[in-house]
Amino acid sequence: MAMNTQGRPTAPTTPETSAPETFTGNRALQIEEALLFEIGRNDVTGVDFDDPAPFTERLGKHARKSSIDLPGLSEPEAMRHYVRLSQKNYSIDSGLYPLGSCTMKHNPRINEKMARLPGLGDIHPLQPLSTVQGAVELMAELGRWLLEMTGMTSVALSPKAGAHGELCGMMAIKAAVRAKGENRNIVLVPESAHGTNPATAAAIGFKVVTVPARPDGTVDPEAVKALLSPEVAAIMLTNPNTCGLFERDVVEIAAAVHAAGAFFYCDGANFNAIVGKAKVGELGVDAMHINLHKTFSTPHGGGGPGAGPVVFSERLSAFAPLPFIRVEADGPVLVENESELQAGETPFGRMVAFHGQMGMFVRALSYMLSHGADGLQQASEDAVLNANYVRAGLRDLMSQPSGDRTCMHEVLFDDTFLDGTGVTTLDFAKAMIDEGYHPMTMYFPLVVHGAMLIEPTESESKASLDLFVATLRDLVMKAKSGDVERFHQAPLYAPRRRLDETRAARSPKLKWEKPEPWSEAAE
Repeated sequence: MAMNTQGRPTAPTTPETSAPETFTGNRALQIEEALLFEIGRNDVTGVDFDDPAPFTERLGKHARKSSIDLPGLSEPEAMRHYVRLSQKNYSIDSGLYPLGSCTMKHNPRINEKMARLPGLGDIHPLQPLSTVQGAVELMAELGRWLLEMTGMTSVALSPKAGAHGELCGMMAIKAAVRAKGENRNIVLVPESAHGTNPATAAAIGFKVVTVPARPDGTVDPEAVKALLSPEVAAIMLTNPNTCGLFERDVVEIAAAVHAAGAFFYCDGANFNAIVGKAKVGELGVDAMHINLHKTFSTPHGGGGPGAGPVVFSERLSAFAPLPFIRVEADGPVLVENESELQAGETPFGRMVAFHGQMGMFVRALSYMLSHGADGLQQASEDAVLNANYVRAGLRDLMSQPSGDRTCMHEVLFDDTFLDGTGVTTLDFAKAMIDEGYHPMTMYFPLVVHGAMLIEPTESESKASLDLFVATLRDLVMKAKSGDVERFHQAPLYAPRRRLDETRAARSPKLKWEKPEPWSEAAE
């Protein structure tokens, strides 16, 4: 049995065989937390309210006809409930988060401190512009950094996330096509693209045509050329692509697309791998969204909404949507209305009413300024180094669909190494939960059967990567040695055992219903 430095055993005991069941269902600090509806009572509240003064009902037929039935809890009950839930939630603050194509990196606390500064953390969208000039200048500086890093001409800061940014870029392309008086209604999308790419194109009226991928997941320029025609408006390409590889023929693809009169949209979800190393403008890209909450820290959902600014080449700059920042001699100006436009500015319209993701702008710029240009480049280099370190540590036991070639910021394995073991890809993922790890991205990209996509990011130290690699190696060897039951039962140590996820997805229960009353058995 493994021992720690104090001579105590480190191998966990199996609750089912070594520990008695407890009356509460709790296991020491692992608290069995019930639902709010099971804890509270809907006839009481933890807050005292005065009886309302006489008033006239104005809701008419929309007035509630029954009680709201929310559970009433005391303040300690409410606090404990959410603290206990947080302890059951895997986070980047509690361990390595290997999700591929998601870039769950450490969020430096200085970012949070900056986002909470008075004047930035408490501004309101309806304040007069004269009172938020500091925020406008911050947005202009953020835009300047994004343009410098990408080699592009203009930027739209308003999109709220990656898919929203895709929509922005493709709407600008559609506006540019119309401005030329052309009838282009086809968008080319590679097989390995993120699912939002074809969805975005289809949502605004384009017909999606799939570009087949090479065996390694990259796009063949000859396949693109074969599909180009006067009806093609754009190609949507991810680079580095979803298989974790750099599209080495991107310049040739861009040249062919431009020669056909179409535009090149780049999905910037994986920009984390090339910041400071390659400027997309020099690769021939016309529009690209940038997930600030991926590339420049703040993991998904942290601190509120995401942010997906879109950078445009000179070919599309005029069509950037309102509102946008115009830098003038006296400083940056927020252009909000068509009446404020100047010659050559022909925005396709407006995507949002306000820049509601201001906190994300502050966090991203804080990250950029604290790292500097050289630090951002090193972050990209370290992200690629870490992914290849994981690849090198597992390549003799786990199978790579693209062969043993250098990857970018994420490494892709498939489930071929599990053939004949009786262990499925899902079984492997569930066993990782028992080891204290969130599973890597499973079954994506779809072009690879049984895909396992790992993105460690630059945030992880060598020690944490070594433990992660050693853990996966142990799981692989256990699977190949015939210890199948361990995988089929996993997870054993999670708050809940394996659930019927298919049934849950197809028949979700979205409303809590009070269970039937029960009585204790007669003595």
